[in-house]
Amino acid sequence: MTSYRRNFVSGGCFFFTVNLAERKLALLTDHIGLLRTALRETHRRHPFTTDAIVVLPDHLHTVWTLPEGDADFGMRRQLIKSTFSRGLARNERISPSRAARGERGIWQRRYWEHTIRDEADVARHVDYVHINPVKHGLVDRVRDWAPSSFHRHIKLGNYPADWAGDQSHDGRDFGERG
Repeated sequence: MTSYRRNFVSGGCFFFTVNLAERKLALLTDHIGLLRTALRETHRRHPFTTDAIVVLPDHLHTVWTLPEGDADFGMRRQLIKSTFSRGLARNERISPSRAARGERGIWQRRYWEHTIRDEADVARHVDYVHINPVKHGLVDRVRDWAPSSFHRHIKLGNYPADWAGDQSHDGRDFGERG
């Protein structure tokens, strides 16, 4: 079995990607209210700062900063996933291994985590979060994707409203491998 090593930094800043088990579903955007409730409840019980977030149909990206003295991002991630899952009807496909453990089949078990190293790393990851709907072909302009912290960042003066422009005819691949 693969051994995952997490970098637990007290008060650290982290980038995360969390995926649905069935990548063809649109549960996150179809049930955005439920996801917002899960985020809000988790934040109320275990505070953290959401520096950036984008919710896509089948995955989400976030940049979080944890409070000083706290490194438990895994517990927060699990609470968000379980709160969201409890609000959904039980009609997903469940593998035998998940069934044996009493798990639902909504989320991938693992998630991607990257410890942010410095301000330049923060900026790169926040940009990545915000460009993601364009990267996946969901919109041509970053500002056209509603479930994103991009709009808050515009109000804060961190981005111009036309940041990244119109990508409808750009042809870039955003670093994706074929």
